[in-house]
Amino acid sequence: MTQRTRQLTVGSLARVEGEGALHITVHDGRVQRAALQIYEPPRFFEALLRGRQHTEPPDITARVCGICPVAYQTSACQAIENACGIRVEGPLADLRRLLYCGEWIASHALHIFLLHLPDFLGYPDAISLAKDHRDFVERGLALKKAGNAIMELLGGRAIHPINPRLGGFYRTPTRGELASLTERLRHALDDAMATVRLVSSFEFPDVELNYDLLALHRDDCYAIECGALRSTGGLACDVAEFEAHVVENQVPHSTALHAQLDGHRYLVGPLARYTLNSGQLSSTARQVAADAGLSSQCRNPFRSIVVRAVETTYALDEALRLITDYQPPPRPYIDVPPRAGIGHGATEAPRGLLYHRYELDADGVIQAATIVPPTAQNQDAIEDDLRRLVSHNLHLDDAHLTALCEQAIRNYDPCISCSAHFLRLRIEHQ
Repeated sequence: MTQRTRQLTVGSLARVEGEGALHITVHDGRVQRAALQIYEPPRFFEALLRGRQHTEPPDITARVCGICPVAYQTSACQAIENACGIRVEGPLADLRRLLYCGEWIASHALHIFLLHLPDFLGYPDAISLAKDHRDFVERGLALKKAGNAIMELLGGRAIHPINPRLGGFYRTPTRGELASLTERLRHALDDAMATVRLVSSFEFPDVELNYDLLALHRDDCYAIECGALRSTGGLACDVAEFEAHVVENQVPHSTALHAQLDGHRYLVGPLARYTLNSGQLSSTARQVAADAGLSSQCRNPFRSIVVRAVETTYALDEALRLITDYQPPPRPYIDVPPRAGIGHGATEAPRGLLYHRYELDADGVIQAATIVPPTAQNQDAIEDDLRRLVSHNLHLDDAHLTALCEQAIRNYDPCISCSAHFLRLRIEHQ
C-alpha cells in the first residue's frame, strides 16, 4: 500500500465571514475525518448579557453580526416579551416583518452576487466578475440597496439598527414615508425575478442531503420573523420546547458549539425553510420557483442559491404587500414591564433559525442568556457534507478539490461571527 500525505493550503478563503480552517484526513482512500476548525475567539455575548436590564438585549445582540442584526434584535425582543407576558400584534408586528424583509433582501443579494455567484461563473471574486458581467454585480448592488432602504427607514440605519425596541419601535413611519419605497421595491422585484432566472440556468452537481431539516412554520404565510418549530422528521412544537430537542456540545477543534436535534445532525436555512414552507410562498414566488425547476422541496445544497433568489423575490413581494396594507399604530410601542420569568424567541435569519432564551428576575435583570445561531446548528451537517463530497472526488487534483470544497462551504453561507473563514485546508492521505 502506498503511503503519502496530501496537503492543500488556502491562504485565505474569501467570500465568507469569520476565521477558521478545514482539516481532512484520508486513510486508504477513505475520508476518516473532516473537521471544521473554527478558531475565531469566543465573543461571550451570553456572559455580557447577564446582569443587564431586560431592555438592553436588542441593542447588545444586534452587534453579534453586521449582516443580520435585525435577526438578533427580533429574536431578543420576542424572547424578552415572552418572559414578560407581552405579545406584539397588529401594525407593530407587521412593521417588524417588513424590517426583517429588508434584511433578507440585503443579505441574500450580498450572498448571491458577491459571495456565491463567482463560484458558478468561474471567477475568483466579484471584482473580477464585474469586469465581464458588470450588469450582474450592479443588479446585486441595486437589490442590496433596496433592502438597505427598508432597514434605514424602519431601523434608523442599515447596520445595527437603532429604532427597534422592546414592544415595537421608538418611532413608526407614516404611510407616505413607507409609500416612498414602493417604486424602488417594484424595480427590485423585477431584478429578483431576473436573478431567479439567471441562477437557475447554472449546472448543479447531483447531490441530495438526507438530514432532518428544521425551520419555523406558519400556516398563514412564509415564516420569517416568528412561527412554531417544524421539522421534516415530524417535530411540531412551540419555540419554548427548542432546548428539549436541540442540544449543543463543545468539540475540540472549534470555538463554536455543535448542535444536534434529538441526537442527530440536522440543517437549518433556505433549504429547510423552502422544503417545509414552500406552500406558504406568495403566488409570484411560487411561480418563479416552478419556472426555475424547483419542486415543493429542495435538498441539493448547490441549488441553495436558487432558493435564496426565490426567497428574495418573496421578501420583496411581501414588503410591497405590507406597505400597501399599512395603517399607522396609535403608539410606536407597547410597554413591556419587567417580571420574573423565562422567555423564548426564534426567527429565521437569512442563514437559518436563530434561537434566544432569557431568564429574568422580578426587576427585569437578566440572570441567564442562551443564543443558538444558525451556523452552530449547521456545522455538524457541513462537516458530514464535506466528508462525502471529498470521498466522491478524490480523483481531482489539489486545485480543483480545494475549489470544490470552498464552493460547498459557501453553499451554507456560514457565519461564525456569525461565519467561518478558512485559512488552511489540509488533506492527508495515510
